[in-house]
Amino acid sequence: MKAILHIGSNQGKREDHLQKAIQLISRDAGKVEILSPVYQTAAWGIEDQPDFLNQALILETPLPAEDLLQAVLQIEQEMGRVRQVKWGQRLIDIDIIYFGQTIINRPDLQIPHPLMQDRNFVLQPLKDIAPHWEHPILKKNSLQLLEESTDPLKATKWQPEFGGL
Repeated sequence: MKAILHIGSNQGKREDHLQKAIQLISRDAGKVEILSPVYQTAAWGIEDQPDFLNQALILETPLPAEDLLQAVLQIEQEMGRVRQVKWGQRLIDIDIIYFGQTIINRPDLQIPHPLMQDRNFVLQPLKDIAPHWEHPILKKNSLQLLEESTDPLKATKWQPEFGGL
């Protein structure tokens, strides 16, 4: 099954955390087939915190959706994520955006991600890797969702900062 995951970090060495998450996803959840560019975005929800680096990926996974959720939660825990404040700072965040065209609406698992269409930091990298993937409920593709987004926060391609010699 093809799934789309979104990863983000706004603590410590953010790019290193994204790379480590991708390695662990490959180890525990399936084959990472496509990676989006990395985007930087101001924090959403609680604004008084460092900017996030965000990335989307397409995953070919043998796992059912529930097991994929457990795998990504375990990866977050292994990487040191501590859940304290909703929308607060985080070392790593891994969300399941899509799981094929599956729709799941349970308290512990909602697919497609219920707020994805409201967040440019999800839509911009999603557009890069799956522009025509259709949202199974809204019946709009990634390009349309980004064009219609009312999120005022811009997602800009991130360029690593190198120290001068």
